[in-house]
Amino acid sequence: MTDSARVLVTGASGYVGGRLIPELLRRGHHVAGAFTDAAKAQRYWWSDQIDVVEFDVSDEQSVTDGLQGVHTAYYLIHGLGGEDFMEKDAQGARNFARSAQQTGVRRIVYLSGIVPPVEQDELSHHIASRLQVEQILTESGIPTYSLRAAILLGSGSTSFEIVRQLSERLPVHTVPTWMQSQVQPIAVVDAVQALAGCMEHTGESRSYDIGGPDTMAYAELLKLFTATAGLTRPEIDVPLLPTGLVGALAGSIADVPKSTVESLVESLHEDMVCNETDFRTDLMPKGYELIGVEEAFERALQVPDEGTDPATLDPIGPWPQDPNWAGGAIERDDDGDTHNTGIVRSLVDRFRN
Repeated sequence: MTDSARVLVTGASGYVGGRLIPELLRRGHHVAGAFTDAAKAQRYWWSDQIDVVEFDVSDEQSVTDGLQGVHTAYYLIHGLGGEDFMEKDAQGARNFARSAQQTGVRRIVYLSGIVPPVEQDELSHHIASRLQVEQILTESGIPTYSLRAAILLGSGSTSFEIVRQLSERLPVHTVPTWMQSQVQPIAVVDAVQALAGCMEHTGESRSYDIGGPDTMAYAELLKLFTATAGLTRPEIDVPLLPTGLVGALAGSIADVPKSTVESLVESLHEDMVCNETDFRTDLMPKGYELIGVEEAFERALQVPDEGTDPATLDPIGPWPQDPNWAGGAIERDDDGDTHNTGIVRSLVDRFRN
């Protein structure tokens, strides 16, 4: 690939896209970032180092214009809310695939979700949509690499913020039977390394399961977070609690958009672990050490000093452009001590407001 060949990151304003772009720049790539509103790019410290592209995946002409001169395109667009989100996801992927064919894109990289070993009609809507988009992009005939992740760990990640906010706000953890399902989270900095590693990868289209070094039950994940945050939360087993009810309650408690919470909780009744680990040799830098869950939690809770140069921020920690619903009351200092920096509203207060 020539130095002038462009790399387009769609979803540049999103959690992963906003952290992937600086890594691609660090590796010397010519990067274009796609925003639905180009003016919003000014929020990002790296915006003056990239080509800013206005891009609406529902408008095929907009997609075609944005993909002009692009060698590799990262497709980081996901829908989680609304009754028709699966069809919107599929239509956006079709527009993207057709435009990529027309403009001569040479490689597509997609961040997907781990697919549990169940029949396709038993998949959650969240995972079924990811798999459908994978298939649409792959059928373009362009080499497509789908990286399948379970939970991304890092401040600002939707999954992490649900864990953080429920742990802080619920005085007791109710543990349904399905929370014994196994999950293999990955720190966002490791996911970014794998995504960036696709720039050096060639060959036929394929998927990679990407996960960190630790596998545990969802209940253990919550317990480890509360311990890392210095919280004490007793557990109560509630065997028959359905995911739909838990999703609705969690969506009312957390600041993360309710429809997003409900969609993610729906997928928790299945194991979300890697079926293979060859991404470590194919995509990661030689000798790279993956980050464990406890270290990821510690780094996610560590808030940088005011005035810190954004270019030096830890990708696992908070960044200025993270959504306004991200964050919590528990922070970790440089000595490893945790502090409650504010009063967490009780459930009663939340429902009064």
